[in-house]
Amino acid sequence: MQARAVRKHIRSSPLKMRRVINLVRERSVPEAMAILDYMPQKVTDVIEKTIRSAVYNLMDQHDERFDEGALTLTEIRADEGPTFQRWNARARGRAAPIRKRTTHLTVVVEVKGEADEAVGPVDEPAEQAA
Repeated sequence: MQARAVRKHIRSSPLKMRRVINLVRERSVPEAMAILDYMPQKVTDVIEKTIRSAVYNLMDQHDERFDEGALTLTEIRADEGPTFQRWNARARGRAAPIRKRTTHLTVVVEVKGEADEAVGPVDEPAEQAA
């Protein structure tokens, strides 16, 4: 079982967000939250809220409560959103662009052990005729 949460148009660049999400990818939810609590970057608040939203979406979709220790961040992605452009006056009548980048954050949470069970039993290799 898995659920996802998407937060769009976050006013931070995707590169700044990827620096943070690379540290929490493929970790359990409590471990990821503990890591994010002690990081100084301002995007950690947005990432925590999105992870929490994905956990609540999973509980809401399946009408049951899950132990947060059994949940894993299977996918967390920071995609580039629209870029707003402003212009800054420069010398000799020129103008330089100011790019205000945005990010779309996607978080997928899965119950630990579900992916292993979905594969099914391993088939025994057939004996070869000699």
